[in-house]
Amino acid sequence: MNKKKVKKVLKGIWYFIWEDNSILSWLVNVVLAFILIKFIVYPGLGLLLSTSHPIVAVVSESMEHNINFNQWWDKNGQWYLKNGIEEEDFSQFSLKNGFNKGDIMVLIGKKPQDVNVGDVIVFRNSRPDPIIHRVVKKWKDNSDYFFQTKGDNNRESIKNGSIDETNINQNQIIGKALFKIPILGYVKIWFVEILKLLNIIK
Repeated sequence: MNKKKVKKVLKGIWYFIWEDNSILSWLVNVVLAFILIKFIVYPGLGLLLSTSHPIVAVVSESMEHNINFNQWWDKNGQWYLKNGIEEEDFSQFSLKNGFNKGDIMVLIGKKPQDVNVGDVIVFRNSRPDPIIHRVVKKWKDNSDYFFQTKGDNNRESIKNGSIDETNINQNQIIGKALFKIPILGYVKIWFVEILKLLNIIK
């Protein structure tokens, strides 16, 4: 194939992807976007931010506040006071006003010694989805660090058959939350719900 024909084919492909308004062109764009994000953007961010999960969607309401900080503290502060966290301490924490279901959190990998009380972390547990909660205690046993977390909107730290956030080993931590992007996580939530409705996943 000569250069002229190659150029013509490439022009046709470019037009099909970027200018054609057909359903097939739209589907190809969706597939290309998925491939680009999944295999280039996401791994690239992971390398840059030193974590296997640079972006996670918030899929529960366990960190929601829905009221201003002072009102939230009046309602929830007693638990933190009992566990050695003063209102002034909490007011200095990152994401002190929590975040909502459907938000996207951008994470960064941190050494365990650099994760502190008040930080919001994502950690693995026995469930498929990791958990994103706030560190409320930290201690060291031999060479390993351990953490306790709690959802701001939960009455206490979870400890049951499937989850124990009262004794999180440093190796369970995926990353620390840097900042949130509101609403965008609903794309993932809705997609997962559709797959469940179609019995593709449970």
